[in-house]
Amino acid sequence: MKKTLALLLAMAMVLAMFAACGSKEEAVSSAPAEEIPDAASLVSESFIDPQTKWADYDADVAQIKAETDFAKRAELMHQTEDILMANYCVIPLYYYNDIYMQKDYVSGIYANLFQTKFFMYTEMSNGADTLRLNLASEPDYLDPALNSSVDGACLAANSFSGLYTYNADGVCVPACAESYEVTEDGLTYTVTLKKDLKWSDGSDLTAADFEYAWKRAAAEATAADYGYMFSGFDGYPNELNVTAQDDTTLVFVLTAPCAYMEDLMAFPTFYPVKQSEVESAADWESNPGAWCKEAGFVSNGAYVCTGWDHDVSMTYEKNPYWFDADSVKVEKLEFMLSADDTAIYAAYKAGDIDFADSVPTDEIKTLLESKDPEFHTIDTLGTYYVAFNAKSHIFEGKTPEQAACMREAFSILIDRDYIVTNIGQTGQIPANSFIPLGMADGNGGTYKSDASVGYFDPYAINNDPEGTTERARTLLKAAGYQFGEDGKLSAETPIQVTYITNESTSHVAIAESIQQDLAAIGIELSIQTQDWNVFLEERKAGNFDFAREGWIADFNDPINMLEMWITDSGNNDCQFGR
Repeated sequence: MKKTLALLLAMAMVLAMFAACGSKEEAVSSAPAEEIPDAASLVSESFIDPQTKWADYDADVAQIKAETDFAKRAELMHQTEDILMANYCVIPLYYYNDIYMQKDYVSGIYANLFQTKFFMYTEMSNGADTLRLNLASEPDYLDPALNSSVDGACLAANSFSGLYTYNADGVCVPACAESYEVTEDGLTYTVTLKKDLKWSDGSDLTAADFEYAWKRAAAEATAADYGYMFSGFDGYPNELNVTAQDDTTLVFVLTAPCAYMEDLMAFPTFYPVKQSEVESAADWESNPGAWCKEAGFVSNGAYVCTGWDHDVSMTYEKNPYWFDADSVKVEKLEFMLSADDTAIYAAYKAGDIDFADSVPTDEIKTLLESKDPEFHTIDTLGTYYVAFNAKSHIFEGKTPEQAACMREAFSILIDRDYIVTNIGQTGQIPANSFIPLGMADGNGGTYKSDASVGYFDPYAINNDPEGTTERARTLLKAAGYQFGEDGKLSAETPIQVTYITNESTSHVAIAESIQQDLAAIGIELSIQTQDWNVFLEERKAGNFDFAREGWIADFNDPINMLEMWITDSGNNDCQFGR
């Protein structure tokens, strides 16, 4: 009887255990599953696939360039920027200003809002006739049609002259041009050149040289990064409607009125190059910049390149044939070629150079606190940003909307306030749009005058770190990523991305700051530094996942910041539409 009772009790216990297990499983299965939003519900209404639908963006830019109602044009530019920003390949960090060091015995150097610096009117109160300076490392191109870097633009502006240029007040003024007339419809320009213009070899420079240079820069065969700047010309790209009627008369025809034509005529891509020089290189058709890869090439500006020790130094000497040569006081420019901020600053402090266009990050605080009169900060129009390659392997297997969610998560995790306060240190403003603060709208107003108006809150990670971090997780979950109990990406769905930057203390410091920000949720960012020219070519070719970028406006109109992203632009590093 006891045995039977024991068996009955044992069976009852087993049944109870099964019942308990059953109720536990039931409780687990009845717990509400986390609702993960569909990525398509998280992107902007302006979003389009940056690879397969980018022709729509190209069409919008074309419409802007053809629009004759400037108020409507401004409205279209805002709508087009909406499309650009919706895919988060372009992630603005802050709006630029410009810093440099200049000895107190140097005067007369000036810059425009686009960071182009002009040295031809420099004066040296210490009696020297040579200005020693650093702009950057080895230049990528000296051919003004092929250059797309700020340092290259500075070299071009001091060794070539266009129809127009900028004065010390940042105003466009005639250079090789004497004057111009434009028809009532705003389409046909007739430019009268100064008489007796010369190349640096003493030969005559005529309107035919501008015709040749402009057609060459616009032609598809040249593959100039800035060739699209001629897209508003009749006959673009290969039958450009520009004609030299005689030695001093240049006529060109546009497809729509252009509010910034003088700025274009002052831009390096519109500078003249001498046909016989360009075509003297054996491989000039396949290598269009070969003619000016060494010192001694012919130009038409205030200075001519007479010495070039690659990766070490360059020497420019006064061009006696320049139209304003009598105003040039400094006979020689000697450039130190380096991207090493520490070495550049040491050379400046030692008195080996008179002008330095960069300052090590760890020196800025001291310079500001001491109010060093040789440290200068000036206004500029541009945006420092980071960018994704839309074709990167990290987006494989993701829908376009999921890829956009991934990129937005990166964006909102970046502490822009830390970057401008602790790395920039000179009053930069955290950016929430690509087109910079203060740019004109082409209709007599300002495109964006209020820093609080933009596409996201640049201070969100500071004001609401928990909520912003959780928002980043939500975006990544919508893209198919999972998180552990620690709030970081699970081992099953990691994100590993390589970030490329050129060698500079500030750029590397920003990369390290971003690296730390992304690590908060387990994103692994590897930083790869590259030499300047390698870096430029790798970005252009799309050989990157994530990259340091910066864009200084070429002229004061938002179209400049929008047309660079059309499919065929040489500046379309994000590879939109490709």
